[in-house]
Amino acid sequence: MASIVSGYVYDIFISYRQKDNKHDGWVTEFVKNLKGELESTFKEEISVYFDINPHDGLLETHDVNASLKEKLKCLVFIPIISQTYCDSKSFAWQHELVAFNEIAKEDQFGRDIRLAGGNVASRILPVKIHDLDPEDKTLLENELGGVLRAIEFIYKESGVNRPLNPEDDEKKNLNGTKYRNQINKVANALKEIITALKKKTPHDGEVPKEVVKSKVDKPKKLKLRYLWRSFLILALIALGYLFIPKLFESSKPVEISIAVLPFDNMSNDPDQEFFSDGMSEEINNKLAQVPELKVAGHTSSSSFKGKNQELHTIGKQLNVNHILEGSVRKSGNKIRITAKLIKVSDGYNLWSEKYERQVEDIFDIQDEISLAILNAIKIKLFGTAKEAVLKKYTDNPEAYELYLKGRFYYNKWTLDGFNKAIDYYNAAIKRDSVYALAYAGIATSYEAIWFYNYLPSEKCLEQMKLAAEYSLKLDNEIAESHLAMARLKMMYEWDFAAAIDEYKKAIELNPNSAEAHIFYAICLGYIGKYTEAIKQASIAYSLDPFSSMINFNVSTVYWMTGDYEKEVEFGRRLVELDSNFYGGHFQVGRGLMNLKRYKAAVPELEKAAQYNYSSMTLRYLGLIYGLMGENVKTREVLEEMENLRSTQVEANADFGAVYMALGEFDNAFQYFEKAIKSHEGRMLNIKHAIRQFPEFEKDPRTKQLLEKIGLPSQ
Repeated sequence: MASIVSGYVYDIFISYRQKDNKHDGWVTEFVKNLKGELESTFKEEISVYFDINPHDGLLETHDVNASLKEKLKCLVFIPIISQTYCDSKSFAWQHELVAFNEIAKEDQFGRDIRLAGGNVASRILPVKIHDLDPEDKTLLENELGGVLRAIEFIYKESGVNRPLNPEDDEKKNLNGTKYRNQINKVANALKEIITALKKKTPHDGEVPKEVVKSKVDKPKKLKLRYLWRSFLILALIALGYLFIPKLFESSKPVEISIAVLPFDNMSNDPDQEFFSDGMSEEINNKLAQVPELKVAGHTSSSSFKGKNQELHTIGKQLNVNHILEGSVRKSGNKIRITAKLIKVSDGYNLWSEKYERQVEDIFDIQDEISLAILNAIKIKLFGTAKEAVLKKYTDNPEAYELYLKGRFYYNKWTLDGFNKAIDYYNAAIKRDSVYALAYAGIATSYEAIWFYNYLPSEKCLEQMKLAAEYSLKLDNEIAESHLAMARLKMMYEWDFAAAIDEYKKAIELNPNSAEAHIFYAICLGYIGKYTEAIKQASIAYSLDPFSSMINFNVSTVYWMTGDYEKEVEFGRRLVELDSNFYGGHFQVGRGLMNLKRYKAAVPELEKAAQYNYSSMTLRYLGLIYGLMGENVKTREVLEEMENLRSTQVEANADFGAVYMALGEFDNAFQYFEKAIKSHEGRMLNIKHAIRQFPEFEKDPRTKQLLEKIGLPSQ
């Protein structure tokens, strides 16, 4: 029976491990009861795919992807989450859960949809039948991209952790749940999701990947352009109030700094919050063009959103002396924007303004404010930087909004985030084919996907190179374009001199770019200029101290310099910022390993591998086991890495490092040569990794290896 939505084979797909049905038929019983409940919940007949006699893998002669591809074309995917389901090597995990997660993200609706009431729900609806071990929960949440929310069928007593059955008494169950009620909850949740899908046009609220460029009605253009220009004007007003008083003070230089907090969304439209967040980042970027002004990184400023902390506390933590905050409310044809600039030291309100107008009054308001502010500050404050601050990167408001969405998803630093960012950047380019910033965003996103081995180089690097080159061709005066090219030169082409030139240009154009400073520091670390590398890393940290990406790479710079205590220090800070991010545990473990504190390092590196199960993290488990002389465990790590080849792009450099730890240098050099041939970015780390293996470092082949990469051996 086909799905009730055209183009889909089933409405519901039930995924489970055979072990959870073999003993007492729990899953079969659940499906029978659910089907009965669905009959009394839906007017239509709902189709359910449930293989009553599955195997944890097909025969060698079967095409797994082809066999399941059609069946996975369903509206809702229900995984039966158990103590055995969370196994990345299992058939159900790899070929059902992971496969559907990828398919749903790319189909016409997307994996996450907005329900009728405005809430967002995933088309993956987990049913949990056991309390999970922490590492299993983490594995699942990493795949789902968020906190696990499941409908629980768990019976709990002291020492008991089993699936809930129809005959269980809810009064004896510590969870207090009743089987019949939980079945009803599943059916009602399915009704909410499927009803929303039936009413939903493809990617409602988002922009489809293939969109024909269309004419935008004038009011919409005016409305978006008003917001963009108004925010820019507010930023200029803020700068005026920051700098003008200083003209009458002592000539002693005083660092002037500001943090732009995310503007509050005062409307009931959830999309407006997305837009107001993006606009606050844009104000941040505009202010960052002023060399005399230190601007806190957007990531760090955003970390205080919703925390209701005193501005004095925020200013102290961000090390700024001024804070710009505001709000946006949109209702019909009316727009209200409020903003105020506050002096951190005494809480004094230096300036505040409220704009409440009809959309058709936009240009008059913009002209009045622009003339008043620019006449007062343009010569004294900006000089040649004025053009950079007032620069418009696109005249198309739709393209601009799509670019903001791309930035939002890129900042998540996940595979799903990078892919969505690319989609939005491409959609922006369809509306403005000469939008250089969008091309730079595409290049940077592909570089991240390639470096973290999400996709093979042949599916990333050509797109990355073309986008970076075209962004510079369109506009040679954009920091983001030079940053994208610098990373290409450094990570893939291994042309460090050219990369340094590009980083310097990016920093010249945007001195407040923490991202440019930290990757410049990494580049300097590769070529052994450690003093300058630490200086650049310190600048990056001072600009964006609450960014996970910045903290991770600052820790990496200290690893390069051999200051492993500092590596551990920043790694621990990163764990405090986000204990579920692999990077903090990775840096702490690697630092402790290099300090020869092996017993303390192992659990940290194991946690890193749990949160990011890949050859990148397993590599260091192999290294530490090798250093500890536990060759059996080192070979087990190699086996795990081999098993991952079927689901992940594995780096030859990682295999070479583990063979180096085993003392099998011939095998190590073979893998390293393969890595060099394909220009794997992680080969660049070999120079600093071999310090712990002096025999390998002394091998004459090692010097030749480093020369091929373009790195000095000392």
